[in-house]
Amino acid sequence: MNAIELLKQDHVTVKALLERLGSTTERGVKTRTELLQKIEIELLVHTTIEEQIFYPAYKAAGGKDEAVMSAEAKEEHRTVDSLVLPDLKQTSPSSVEFAGRAKVLKELLEHHIEEEEKEMFPQAAKLLGKQKLAELGAEMEALKKSMKQDLQGKAA
Repeated sequence: MNAIELLKQDHVTVKALLERLGSTTERGVKTRTELLQKIEIELLVHTTIEEQIFYPAYKAAGGKDEAVMSAEAKEEHRTVDSLVLPDLKQTSPSSVEFAGRAKVLKELLEHHIEEEEKEMFPQAAKLLGKQKLAELGAEMEALKKSMKQDLQGKAA
């Protein structure tokens, strides 16, 4: 699977989890807690493979516009990882505040995903080419698999 296909597949997974989280109610404490844990793991792994492998390759292949776009994308990751997600994790799943914060998380991530898929990925396809995207995809897949094993081992 090439790098862009892999990232798009992650986007589908996260969007589905966010959709499920958004459809829960204050009574669904266990479901909300489990979904939030799954989202956190997916985001951690996805953010890592993007920031360590995909963004540097994209930035190196491009010019100033690509450098700016990858910096913006990293800043959006930081906003979710440092502000929104920690706040949501500290919020009681049985509260209405949880639903509001979950919605903000969903909106931020949907905006980020849309920018990547409409702007960054088409440009990356042109700049990097099929062979490089395949190489990056293999590298990203290996890191993703390794991280998921580590994270699931720690959660057990």
